[in-house]
Amino acid sequence: MPPTIFSKLVNPRFPSAALGLESSSATVVHLDRGRAGFALRRAATATLPENLLRPGFDEQNITDSNALMGLLSEVALSAGLARQRKWSVALPEAATRASILTLESAPASRAELEEVLQWKYERAFGAAHDELRVSRERLSPDAQGRQRYLAVGIRLSILEEYESIFESLGWRAGLILPRHQGEALWITRLRAQEGDGLLISSHSEGFTALLLRGRQPAIVRSVMCEVEDRDDELYRLLLFYRDRVISSDEETNGSALARLLVVGEGFDKGHVSEIVNETLETHPRLLNSTDVGLVLPPGELSFDSLAAPAGLATLAW
Repeated sequence: MPPTIFSKLVNPRFPSAALGLESSSATVVHLDRGRAGFALRRAATATLPENLLRPGFDEQNITDSNALMGLLSEVALSAGLARQRKWSVALPEAATRASILTLESAPASRAELEEVLQWKYERAFGAAHDELRVSRERLSPDAQGRQRYLAVGIRLSILEEYESIFESLGWRAGLILPRHQGEALWITRLRAQEGDGLLISSHSEGFTALLLRGRQPAIVRSVMCEVEDRDDELYRLLLFYRDRVISSDEETNGSALARLLVVGEGFDKGHVSEIVNETLETHPRLLNSTDVGLVLPPGELSFDSLAAPAGLATLAW
């Protein structure tokens, strides 16, 4: 997936430093690249006070801008990145929405394409087009030859909340992406092989599922739900994948899922693997940081907190 979502720059040179924000934490990373893959040059994480950051698509996210600025400044300082000015940023998942849009017929003109897509943005994201910042990526056509686009949206008012924080810190956030986009980069960096890849990005408000066929998304679902409902929602997603995606692929015998990456809190990785095995009758490889090429030193930092910002930092190469 090209790194274009919410980017203000055209073909920029991305920094090797990135920030990852979640409702309960802020994590900064600075990567090095070697023959064995990527390694942390510097990294730190800080726990955020409860309700300081309340990610959501429709309401104010940051309750105390000065407090968040202070904490971000401290975590950058503790990582030795106080002088870092250029950053990529992974936003909390609940602050954004993602959807794959399919056009029923080919537009007759560029103007008609824009009109149709704007209408689909509003339906997919539940907001007027002029209230949104939307970035899109054209995907390969579906089995019927229809045009498809991956669209990622955020309300302008919410994006401005985050951007004002970065500007006050003197940070240039040239690339701002939803968390799952940074995490998915680890799957797309793997060598091409047979089979699909599934990312389950779990967070306190629910989870996002991204099914990658080759290097392109075939399914993306942002699910907001209670913890007790997650298993059922995941099961429904897997049934859709089995019945609508796999069954329509004449070249696939049985499940095509080969790689599974589970990141974040709320889902036990082994339990997710069991649900996948039972639903699809297959055993995809459950990926860890070593599998995707990120070498982590011993310590308290986990791949779950590092995956999104570190994924964005890999775009420096």
